[in-house]
Amino acid sequence: MPRFSIYSGALLVGWSELEAGDPPMGVAEGRFIPAPGYASIQALVVGSSSNLRLTARREEEEIKAQGGVQIRDYSADLGADALEVSVLGIVQPPYETLFPEHVAAYARAFPKKG
Repeated sequence: MPRFSIYSGALLVGWSELEAGDPPMGVAEGRFIPAPGYASIQALVVGSSSNLRLTARREEEEIKAQGGVQIRDYSADLGADALEVSVLGIVQPPYETLFPEHVAAYARAFPKKG
């Protein structure tokens, strides 16, 4: 699976494989693996600040997402592995180009009738 970089402005804060998704909604989500830069924004994430200018990138290409990027940090209660990230409303590059495995899994789970 490809690895996606998560940034707050120009600061690399972590990575994710965005291993799960909802193709019709244009949503991809997965485990968030923090980079050293995450420590500088962690308190704001836990406090649900929306002023973090979060973006996701594949290699150097930024993913355009109408709903933005959200990090959820439950590590204080559930341990270091309790970090998640979601990219909401992906429009560019096309969802099916970024996540063909999500699209295929959705097609298997919800076959078209007709």
